[in-house]
Amino acid sequence: MKTLTVRLPEALAAEIDAESRQRNISKSDVVRERLEGGSRARRRSSAPLGQIADLIGAAKSLPADLSSRKKHYLDLLSTAPSAPVLAST
Repeated sequence: MKTLTVRLPEALAAEIDAESRQRNISKSDVVRERLEGGSRARRRSSAPLGQIADLIGAAKSLPADLSSRKKHYLDLLSTAPSAPVLAST
C-alpha cells in the first residue's frame, strides 16, 4: 500500500482522531473509508442513468419513436391548440 502525507485543518484532524478512538480503528482506516465513500458517491452521481433507471419505460401512451423523431413531436406540440386555463376561485 502507498503512503500519502496530507495536512488537515485542526477540526478535521480532531474529528478523525475521535472517530478512530470511538470505533477502535486506526486513523488511516477512518481516512481510507471516507475517501472510498466519497469516490463511490462521485461515481454514482456521474452515472445519471442509474439514478433514473427505475423510470425508464414507466411512461405509458408515448410514441415508440419519440427519441428519434423528437423534433417532429415538438413541432406538433407547438402547433397544437393550448389547453384551457382553469379560473381560480
